[in-house]
Amino acid sequence: MRNRGTGWTIKPADPALETPLSAAIDLRDRQTLDMVRKAVDRRDVLLAYQPVVLADDPTRPAFYEGLIRLLDETGRIIPAQDFMNAIETTELGRVIDCLSLELGLRALRHDPTLRLAINMSARSIAYPRWMQTLRKGLRAEATIGERLILEITESSAMVMPDAVVVFMSELQAEGISFALDDFGAGYTSFRYLREFYFDILKIDGQFIRGIADDPDNQVLTQALLSIARHFDMLAVAESVENARDAAWLAAAGVDCLQGYYCGAPSVAPPWKRGEERKRA
Repeated sequence: MRNRGTGWTIKPADPALETPLSAAIDLRDRQTLDMVRKAVDRRDVLLAYQPVVLADDPTRPAFYEGLIRLLDETGRIIPAQDFMNAIETTELGRVIDCLSLELGLRALRHDPTLRLAINMSARSIAYPRWMQTLRKGLRAEATIGERLILEITESSAMVMPDAVVVFMSELQAEGISFALDDFGAGYTSFRYLREFYFDILKIDGQFIRGIADDPDNQVLTQALLSIARHFDMLAVAESVENARDAAWLAAAGVDCLQGYYCGAPSVAPPWKRGEERKRA
């Protein structure tokens, strides 16, 4: 079944292979796809902005991450974790990547002081509309490239590592930075890690939550930090949720922190909050 608006496709399940569990999962995924398609058709797509702060001064954002959100038919905000797994390998996933990039580029045009990270799948590298959106955005303002960070998850990068290496090399020449997201959650080949030349390494939250009281995760995080230092990458700890973890990470040499302790994602852009404070 193909949707005429977005071009995404759902392949019907083979009834002979269905079990009650697989049927329930298939129904859930089809419902999720339908919800995402309708939100895209309505253009009910927005970014939530979360600060990534300096570890030695959590009041100072180094940059923001723009996290894709959808609005359902009732106006409820739907976070990416509720739909990305279902659409990641579909063309609808590529459309969401395009919309996320478009919104991010618009935010960068609006505020010349903003530095913003936008998530993308490695699968979008070969999607013409995504590259057209990027090229159009880069032409709009001379400094956008140097203020844009593209985040690629470790698992996504390893789907097509050779293409990612070439893609990164071409865009880094235009000033764009790259972050390796959720590092430690996947199975990166160290050969490719040497060739990728990511600018930022984001340590997966499973190692960070409760780290001040977890000797095992302390050792693992220190190992991941040594990799970041060796390859001259800025190290960001994800899912920082309390002051004790933040203090341990800063003492260990992590460069930046991201998580609810540092600031929750907000659909109110940071520049609008600043404007509102000035008017108050």
